[in-house]
Amino acid sequence: MVRLRGHHLLCLLGYQGMGYSLEYVANMTAIHTRLRRTPDTPVEIVEGPDRLCQAFPTDDPAQPVHCEEERVMWRDAQILARLGLRPGAVISWQEILDRIIEDIAVEDIPRFCHTCPWLSYGVCEAGLARLKRGEGLLPVDSSTTAAP
Repeated sequence: MVRLRGHHLLCLLGYQGMGYSLEYVANMTAIHTRLRRTPDTPVEIVEGPDRLCQAFPTDDPAQPVHCEEERVMWRDAQILARLGLRPGAVISWQEILDRIIEDIAVEDIPRFCHTCPWLSYGVCEAGLARLKRGEGLLPVDSSTTAAP
């Protein structure tokens, strides 16, 4: 089982091997690859930090922890509400993808994610469009992943 928060359900759609640190990228690549290869993987929806947050860098102790920021929690709540999911739910990754295809439009991403530093890359919109075309998650080659 993989424990994921609301907004990471969309982040995984656009993931292309970029991240906040090499450790974060390695962790996200492993989770992304598992879900891409095994879509029946159970996912537990959580409130707050999840499996991806475990590898988020904490270089500056004076900064608020990104994974616990109010704007990030707001994003989670908005996305979960749109998908009809609540913390504590256990659902297969494929069922999450089916709900995303049905309930999230490409143009919703900027509204949900307007404070996300990755929005300008356009990868989440591209990943959602790919999903809606029936192409699934983009394979990520772990040998070419990098931090910014």
